[in-house]
Amino acid sequence: MIVRDKSNNFSLLFAWYGTILPKVLPALMTVILISGLLVYLSREHYFNLPAVPAIGFTIFGVILSIFLSFRNTACYDRWWEGRKLWGALIATTRHLIRDTHVLADAELREIMLHRMMLFTHLLRDRLRQQNSNIEQYRHNTGFDSLEFEQIVHQVNPSQWLLEQMQKQLVKCYRSGQISDIIYSNLNQHMLALGDIQAGCDRILSTPLPFSYSVLLHRAVYSFCFILPFSLQASLGLWTPVLVALIAYLFLGLDELSAELEEPFGLQDNDLALDSIVRLVERETLSSLGHEIPEPLKAYKGQLS
Repeated sequence: MIVRDKSNNFSLLFAWYGTILPKVLPALMTVILISGLLVYLSREHYFNLPAVPAIGFTIFGVILSIFLSFRNTACYDRWWEGRKLWGALIATTRHLIRDTHVLADAELREIMLHRMMLFTHLLRDRLRQQNSNIEQYRHNTGFDSLEFEQIVHQVNPSQWLLEQMQKQLVKCYRSGQISDIIYSNLNQHMLALGDIQAGCDRILSTPLPFSYSVLLHRAVYSFCFILPFSLQASLGLWTPVLVALIAYLFLGLDELSAELEEPFGLQDNDLALDSIVRLVERETLSSLGHEIPEPLKAYKGQLS
C-alpha cells in the first residue's frame, strides 16, 4: 500500500514509485512513437492516411469509458471489502485480548492469544500464497513439536488453528474452568474470525470473470493504438501530446483496476497485510507484558 504525503501537490505530479506509469510506460511510448511517426510522414507528404471517422471513434471511446468505470468500481469494491474484513479482524483481536482477562489461568490466556497472533500470520500467508517463518510461535502456542511442524502442511492452516482454539475452549468448559456464559462470549470471537477468513477466501477465489477482463484489456489497447490515426489529421504537431495524455488515462485505469482486483497481493496498491499483522502482534504482546517489536515502516512510500 502506498503511504505518501498528499499535501504537496507538486511532488504528487512527479511521483514515480507506486504509480501506474512505470507499468504502462512501454505501451505508452509505443503509442507516442506511432503518433510522432505519423505526423512526420504526413508533414513530409510521404502519404496521407484517411482519418478514422470521428463518430465511430467517439462512440467507441464513450462505451469503453463506461465499461472501464464499471470495472474500476467493481475492483475497488473488492479492495475496500478486503480492507473492511481486515479492519474487522483488528477489532475482533482487540475484543479477544480484553475478554480473555476473565480466564483465571494466565498460561491458558497466553496460549490463546499467541494462537490468535499465529492465526493472523497464517491467514495472511494463505491469502498471499506464501510461507513465512512462524518459529517464534513454537514455544508459546501449546503445541508439541510434531503438531507444530504439521501446521503449514494442513489443507487450511488458519482454519485448523481456529479449530484448535475452539477445542481448547471446549476443554476448559468441560473441565469447569470457564462457565457456559464465558464460553459463549469467547466463542463469538472464534466465529467472527471464521467469518472474516471466509470473506477473504471469497474475494481470493472469485476474481472478476476472465473473459470480461480480457475483453476490456483488448479494447483499451485497440483504442489507444487507433488514437494516432484518428487525431493526426486534425491536431498535427500536437498529436503525440494529446495521444500520450489520453492513452495514459485509459492504460492507467486498466492497469490500476487489475491491481485493485487482487487486494491481498504484494503489488504497490495492495493492502498492507504485513503492517496489520504486526499491529495485532504489538497490541497483543503489550497486553501480555512481553517485549514489543517495532512497527513496520514505509519504504519509498510503500507499506507492505
